[in-house]
Amino acid sequence: MKSEFALAFNEITERFGLSPETVMHALEAAMISAYRRSVNASNAQSVEVKITLENGEVEVFAEKEVVEGVENPLTEVELARAREFDPEAELGGMVMVESTPEDFGRVAAQTAKQVILQRLREAERDAQYDEFIEREGDMVHGTVHSITPQAVTVGLGRAEAILPRNQQIPGERFRVRDRIRIYVLEVRKSPRGPVIVVSRTHPSMLRRLLEMEVPEINQGLVEIKAIAREAGKRAKVAVSALRDGVDPVGACVGLRGVRIQSIVRDLNDEKIDVIEWNPDPATFISKALSPARVNGVYLDEDPSRGKTAMVVVPEDQLSLAIGRAGVNARLAARLTSWRIDIKDLIEATNESLILITSGSEFIDLADQEGEILERVEAIIAKKNENRPATPEEYQILTSFVDRIQSEVMRRRSAGLEERRRLASVVESTILPEAYEVELEALDLNTRTMNILAESGYTNAGQILAKWITNSDALLGLQGIGPKAMEEIEEKLAVYRREEPAVVEPEVEETPDVEMEEPAVDAEAALAAAEAGDEPAELQEAAEEQAESGLAAELTPEADVLETALDEQIIDETPIDFAKQVEELELDFADVIETKELDEPDEEDEADKRKRRTKSRVMEYDPDRGEMIVTRRRKRGEVDPEDIDWEI
Repeated sequence: MKSEFALAFNEITERFGLSPETVMHALEAAMISAYRRSVNASNAQSVEVKITLENGEVEVFAEKEVVEGVENPLTEVELARAREFDPEAELGGMVMVESTPEDFGRVAAQTAKQVILQRLREAERDAQYDEFIEREGDMVHGTVHSITPQAVTVGLGRAEAILPRNQQIPGERFRVRDRIRIYVLEVRKSPRGPVIVVSRTHPSMLRRLLEMEVPEINQGLVEIKAIAREAGKRAKVAVSALRDGVDPVGACVGLRGVRIQSIVRDLNDEKIDVIEWNPDPATFISKALSPARVNGVYLDEDPSRGKTAMVVVPEDQLSLAIGRAGVNARLAARLTSWRIDIKDLIEATNESLILITSGSEFIDLADQEGEILERVEAIIAKKNENRPATPEEYQILTSFVDRIQSEVMRRRSAGLEERRRLASVVESTILPEAYEVELEALDLNTRTMNILAESGYTNAGQILAKWITNSDALLGLQGIGPKAMEEIEEKLAVYRREEPAVVEPEVEETPDVEMEEPAVDAEAALAAAEAGDEPAELQEAAEEQAESGLAAELTPEADVLETALDEQIIDETPIDFAKQVEELELDFADVIETKELDEPDEEDEADKRKRRTKSRVMEYDPDRGEMIVTRRRKRGEVDPEDIDWEI
């Protein structure tokens, strides 16, 4: 038969819901406290308690010093007594000796009662905290215990939770003993036990409800990608199928909406939109604005402005896309993580017209549109007069806005890519360790360092990147002058990479390649020269020369050109680029010398250079298989026998 102590011990463990080890540790701690209080023992003295569960017998062991003669029985023990508990005890050593006071059970019961209860309460609080901290972020069932204007107290079995007013669904009413579902938002410790804060407005509560009601989500066939919720008004859920052939939206809605309606009733008739997630941001944003229809979505991912999407909707869909008090647009923005700018078709058309007609950046788009631009302006004027437009006219406006906005976004994206490329080029010129050098380590002037710190610069790499891309931005800071800029440039020079030397590529000899016959027939050209037919370009040069009135002042090259009008004699010479460059340099020197002596007009000099250039022609020789330079010379200057032509 169990003793009364054992029965009481078991009752405590069941009543407080604690383990036997926890209750035993609490009893031992209480007995140690009672012993110290009863004998006035020091806290430095080690004390242990052993409790026999069968009969409730308590034994106290205290640490004492082994001495020959005992002066203080509380801290000293004789050698013979010490060896009863430790056979290897020696003089001067410390031994744990049984020191249970007489009538300790009755005294301990009176002294340790409060200590035992306090330890048991602390153990119970710790057990509650350990239980609910594991359920943080989960959904539980609770019973309403009390209702106040500030919060609702919900019983969770062994503990109570607090449902604050800001975590309640607007318009929802509770009654005592109502059974409700709540989401464990936070669990924290306090002197009076764990504080459990629950919520019914958190988006994760909707996630947990869907996991409970939709088996496909628990089985891993459907995944919840994102949730946006305004409690009591509307919620949007983006879902995606993880297996082909599974309809994610249909699985969440259920047959005739039975699954989603169960969740709606649990959330006080809150409207829930279930949409299919799409990796394309434009398509996803278009679906997120349901039930409104969308004409077009145009994305702008400029880092300075953030991710912005311009959404164009028909006139009759604008209010539906925005929603009551803007709730539909806000939820779509939260769901997609994009800033959404919603405009109706007429407003978007007006902005597109202003963009391509008034700004210089996109003015070329107006020329591309041509007649469509006039029709668009006519339709806008018609709408401004409050006259109805036909469906065909609406289609024209839709196509016009789509073309203009798509081109604008394409150019902005190209500009962004160019800026990113330039940024990467700048990064390649900066040593990586520059970003690890703090601003204070640059040893700058105190005033300059303070100005840079206030402007948001924290390391040498940031300052150097700004210096390379836009040094005027640093110079424009209040208090930064030329001297400060010189100091900054000097300190940052050690963190720039040396520019690589430009290596001239080796020119390899190009092997002879058999080329196709040129379009110009050389034999026909020679026959035309003998017949006296003058090329068109030579005729134009003669007319220009006659109009200028400078026939008497022509240079030798110009004389050759004039004489060649009567007869064209072709000299075959392989291309010698070095010689050509040298001759061009000499010709240029002659032009400069002539200008210094005669000081001709700029127009006359330009005419001479033009005629001089036309005296040389580069043609392809099919017999030699190479390009040659042909010159038009005076009659008699070149011996016709030196020309090797086969006629």
